[in-house]
Amino acid sequence: MYETIRYEKSEGIGVVTISRPKALNALNAAVVGELEQVLTEIEQDAELRALIITGEGRSFVAGADIGEQCPMDIAQGRKWGQRGSAVMRRIEKLEIPTIAAVNGFALGGGCELAMSCDIILAALPNADGKGGAKFGQPEVGLGITPGFSGTQRLPRRVGASKAKELIFSGKMIGPEEAMRIGLVNAVYAPEELMPGAMDMAKSFAANAPIAVKYSKACIDRGMQMDIDDGIALENELFAMCFATEDQKEGMGAFLEKRKEKHFKNR
Repeated sequence: MYETIRYEKSEGIGVVTISRPKALNALNAAVVGELEQVLTEIEQDAELRALIITGEGRSFVAGADIGEQCPMDIAQGRKWGQRGSAVMRRIEKLEIPTIAAVNGFALGGGCELAMSCDIILAALPNADGKGGAKFGQPEVGLGITPGFSGTQRLPRRVGASKAKELIFSGKMIGPEEAMRIGLVNAVYAPEELMPGAMDMAKSFAANAPIAVKYSKACIDRGMQMDIDDGIALENELFAMCFATEDQKEGMGAFLEKRKEKHFKNR
């Protein structure tokens, strides 16, 4: 069905793998188009509980395709930036938790793709000190700004001053520095990255889906509000949980001292 990505689903957890390994999984029009398609599939899947995004080979996504971008004029550049940003925003607005499992280069559009996810996990170098995740926004060295919302998401994750340092310099950082500055949640040995991402996704999927969805909405929407409006939003979504069967099941299991819970997403 797809040529530049793979999409697999098991036990309510989806995995999207960017698959252009010869081009280090660079984002071109074909990849962006297939991401648009798979996101439509994901958005319509009521059974999905979490999503992992990763890359094939030694790269997560090494950026947007420079050969495709080089001849663009201002109108084409605007359209391309808007299209890429819209894809990242769709990922960010998914109701389910999303995890970027960054296995290698996450530069430019790759870093922006990772930041569109709720959680970023990163691979350490291997036993020989090679490979591992590498993050950066090197666009200024190509004569452009970040184009898929990097100037907006990076400061929201690491603070304006650190984001300016990284964007103005275009430098790459490794997984441990990325974790130190708050860009990455956790680091793993390369062979443990996907199992770690899957374990985390399962821990999200084990809980009441509506409660997880509402919690994500409270955080994401509340961060754009003042604290009083954010608290009011939380109060309302908290109250709405009491209209769900899953609330009765979760609290019933607690009172009955049952370890097993049967959440039904309703």
